[in-house]
Amino acid sequence: MTDDKVKRRLTTVLCADVYGYSRLMEADETGTLETLRRYRTAIARLVERHDGRIVNTWGDAVIAEFASVVEAVQCAVEIQQEISNQDSDASQANPMRFRIGINLGDVMVDGSDIYGDGVNIASRLQELADPGGVVISSSVYDQVHNKLSVGFDCLGQRPMKNIAPLTSYRLTLGGQAAGPGSFPIEESATLSESAPAPRMDRRAPSSVTNVVSEWLTKLPRPVAAALTVSAFLIVINLFTSNKIWFHWPVAAILFGVVMRMVLGNRPESDGRSER
Repeated sequence: MTDDKVKRRLTTVLCADVYGYSRLMEADETGTLETLRRYRTAIARLVERHDGRIVNTWGDAVIAEFASVVEAVQCAVEIQQEISNQDSDASQANPMRFRIGINLGDVMVDGSDIYGDGVNIASRLQELADPGGVVISSSVYDQVHNKLSVGFDCLGQRPMKNIAPLTSYRLTLGGQAAGPGSFPIEESATLSESAPAPRMDRRAPSSVTNVVSEWLTKLPRPVAAALTVSAFLIVINLFTSNKIWFHWPVAAILFGVVMRMVLGNRPESDGRSER
């Protein structure tokens, strides 16, 4: 008796395609095809370096999968950096730009091919990316936001064709949307030796701000507001006076919030049952 059960696995899918490919082909078919082949060679080399594999290529698209989410995002960063470096060296009139989407999800496996929403979502995320940019799903963000020296700009829930809306993030650096030449690359992982890696500490302020913002959003609104006002009062006290006075208003604010939450959580059924 044969087992016809569909095999599934959790994997990280990277989808990339060329922005304005039809326009480039119309302008110069031979040159565009030559450039595409050169970039695909570089992409395949980077995917292999990060322990991934090319699943499929058709037209101008590339689909790859990775066992590691961090390696997939780092690979996408290096792909955009390498393409940007090659464009600057070639000084092309119509440079070729890739858009990349990355998703962590469940896929169906058929031989060497993968199918399902895990792949479809990565493809839709790629369509949201700017030329030379990378967009990732929230499942990817949860795994990498504190492990890489890039920032993340939340795009919210964007409508996507035949896919339920989901939160996505655009890779950024220094408060700017990630584009050609804007990604930091580790020296050991860069194909172009002439391109130095930016200092890793440039992301520190933005990273702290993101962590604090995410933490506040997870708290109840009264608590988040009270903590924000309290922090503001503490800063004012420290920078405007040698005498410590912030503890009194802060204590009053926190006491009020605690009382509100305690009274708000009192069961209403007690009074009604006595009637």
